[in-house]
Amino acid sequence: MRFLKKVEAKVARFKEVEKSLQDPSNSQDQSRLKELGKEFRNLEKVAALYADYLRIQKEIAEVQKILEDKKHPQDLASMAQQEADALDARRKKVVRKLEEILIQDDPMLSKNVILEIRAGTGGLEAGLFAAELFRMYSKFAAACGFKIEALSSSPNEAGGFKEIIASVTGDGAYGKFKYESGTHRVQRVPVTEAQGRIHTSAVTVAILPEAEEVDVQIRPEELRVDVFRSGGPGGQSVNTTDSAVRIMHLPTGLVVSCQDEKSQLKNKQKGMKILRARLFEKITSERNAEIAKQRREQVGSGDRSEKIRTYNFPDRRVTDHRIGLTVYNLEEVMQGKIHEFVDALFEAELERS
Repeated sequence: MRFLKKVEAKVARFKEVEKSLQDPSNSQDQSRLKELGKEFRNLEKVAALYADYLRIQKEIAEVQKILEDKKHPQDLASMAQQEADALDARRKKVVRKLEEILIQDDPMLSKNVILEIRAGTGGLEAGLFAAELFRMYSKFAAACGFKIEALSSSPNEAGGFKEIIASVTGDGAYGKFKYESGTHRVQRVPVTEAQGRIHTSAVTVAILPEAEEVDVQIRPEELRVDVFRSGGPGGQSVNTTDSAVRIMHLPTGLVVSCQDEKSQLKNKQKGMKILRARLFEKITSERNAEIAKQRREQVGSGDRSEKIRTYNFPDRRVTDHRIGLTVYNLEEVMQGKIHEFVDALFEAELERS
């Protein structure tokens, strides 16, 4: 995994800097020594934490051998299990500290987020669940200290959303939200179902890192901007002025529409924010074929068979299929308490490194 590789690269650099500080040829260059000393102090904590991580991993492996050996008496096995739990807690704490340090160096993880939620299979019920997911993410963002703002939405007649796009701002937002990309499946009796039968619907979620103007440069001549009158569910006019904006990026054909604001300027500003994020994601994906492959696997077509997580309301069960984690606190999850999934997915990514 990239996380551990970055840690290892920093530790390797730490050893190089340490060696340079001991090199007599650098002793006369005070400016060079000052620069190396500063870098040494910055890397020293990473190296110490990584050494702790390796020691804990070694101890976990030794305890695991005891647990796997069925010849040991029960009391020893019990003590070994307690030790394994304590070591695992220590390992998670060290990993979190390393993550906090590295997130400052990884411009992608520290970026703001463009959150896109779209109703997939399931008609009106899928739209209703899209609205519930948006509320779930709003509460998760608030719990993390982030700010969430709707940029564009397309409501349906049942009170849900065909699509809603929002920005999540705060240091490390992408690092917290990136695992949510994919198809989310819901199993329940819809309010639109008169026979009381359980239906399965699907909603797709895409998490894009928000791009700054320095990340993506868009020339005015590359854009076609059209204005039109905003429309709500059922076709009724929301505003009486042409405030809605549709922006097409001519070189790529990407199109963004915004109509939530009464101000044409505000709709254009929000549209450009979404367009930059989509262009940034497109450019990044084209540079890295693996990123493109992962996004196709994560989001897919929106069909209910392509799923990363299932929310089963009758059983109060939520299952993340990528890591096989199941919890039975659906109500809390829908209130934004998805930290257990985020932490477990991070751990799984770490183990795959």
